[in-house]
Amino acid sequence: MSNKILLVEDDQNFGDVLRSYLEMHDYDVTLESDGEAGYNTYNKGSYNLCIFDVMMPKKDGFTLAREVREKDTDIPIIFLTAKALKEDVLEGFKIGADDYITKPFNSEELLYRVQAVMRRAEKKADPREEIKEFSIGKYHFNYPLRILNYKNGDESSKDKLSPKEAHLLRMFCMHKNEVLTRTEALTKIWGEDNYFTARSMDVFVTKLRKYISKDPNLEIVNIHGNGFRLIDHNEVTD
Repeated sequence: MSNKILLVEDDQNFGDVLRSYLEMHDYDVTLESDGEAGYNTYNKGSYNLCIFDVMMPKKDGFTLAREVREKDTDIPIIFLTAKALKEDVLEGFKIGADDYITKPFNSEELLYRVQAVMRRAEKKADPREEIKEFSIGKYHFNYPLRILNYKNGDESSKDKLSPKEAHLLRMFCMHKNEVLTRTEALTKIWGEDNYFTARSMDVFVTKLRKYISKDPNLEIVNIHGNGFRLIDHNEVTD
């Protein structure tokens, strides 16, 4: 698992200390000082863990976490707070916190908690990530070799995909007949979700549609406002 952390803490000095300490232990940390900036930064990048202070200007940590959870239900979130009220702790876990640290605490304690949360996240990693070859309709896709083979009776073809084409087709195969959200695809393949990367993704989706056009039972449909869906009509009826 990678080690990119989004840290959102409104106390700049305290945030700098935490960032420096985590970076000393080989974590790649992006620091923001309020909830709005934190959300904007989250949307532009790809992170493996979020650490949010609860009491922040412009947007508090709970609101920020709810918005992040709408886009990614699995990313680990640790809350930092100066309040130890039971109601606040329960609210944090209700939102989906993986841990909750009450200030004051030392940097070493945070490090151990970060390591524990990320180990748990690794164990929950999608097992589909381990699959290297896929069968979709009349196609066989070898992801490591980036080869897409088509076979239908005596008719056959073989296409060599570009790295991004192969990565995107792999994600479609992993989510076959399910919705692949734009945000997930863009952050994992392009590294950020913005207008320009979204337009680039549209170009690659068009290319993949051409690759799989020999099988009329396969199609990639646009799910308005959400993403795309690779459908094998041999397996679904809708």
